[in-house]
Amino acid sequence: MNITEEEISRASSLVEIEELVSKCERCLLYQTKIKDVAGAGSKTAEIMFIGEAPGKKEDDTGEPFIGASGKLLNEMLQSIGLRREDTFITSVLKHRPPSNRDPLSTEIQACCPYLNRQIELINPRLVVFLGRHAMNMYFPKLKISEVHGEAFQAKLGERKQDFLALYHPAAALYNGSMKSTLVADFNKIPAILAKIMDSTSSPQESKI
Repeated sequence: MNITEEEISRASSLVEIEELVSKCERCLLYQTKIKDVAGAGSKTAEIMFIGEAPGKKEDDTGEPFIGASGKLLNEMLQSIGLRREDTFITSVLKHRPPSNRDPLSTEIQACCPYLNRQIELINPRLVVFLGRHAMNMYFPKLKISEVHGEAFQAKLGERKQDFLALYHPAAALYNGSMKSTLVADFNKIPAILAKIMDSTSSPQESKI
């Protein structure tokens, strides 16, 4: 079913987004999917994590970040006193690319309206990009090697939104130095969130 952007923009809940994703044929990934992976977590989450795309385990179960990357994400959440269920976790793509290949630009364009509407509905204090694909969907000029671990603020639609870019847990699993950087950056989240919630002290607006 060719879901239109207008239909997505009219979705009034995360459940409605899930229903639209389950019927979506905006790109060809619906032909090879096992399950939809729209996202999971709190509809009032203060922090929203956005990854690249579902992997095999996510495709098998319909749950985001439950493989090795998800295990590392859970460990890091626990280390800063957060519960997974109090956040919202999703990906740029809602269906798994074959063989876990990188998302195609056409697939990103097709899925973008779902992610935009999820952010609008949840209205998180902080959006955390897990990896360059998620970050470059919104900020194509940025390099994650240059901006990781530094919170910034930019316009998203009609409002200002706070962002944080981190390396993807999957990359960190195979690179010890990158894992150390990821963990160190992740540990900044409580302080960043505290600043955001203090109306007199928030990250400066990006000039992007």
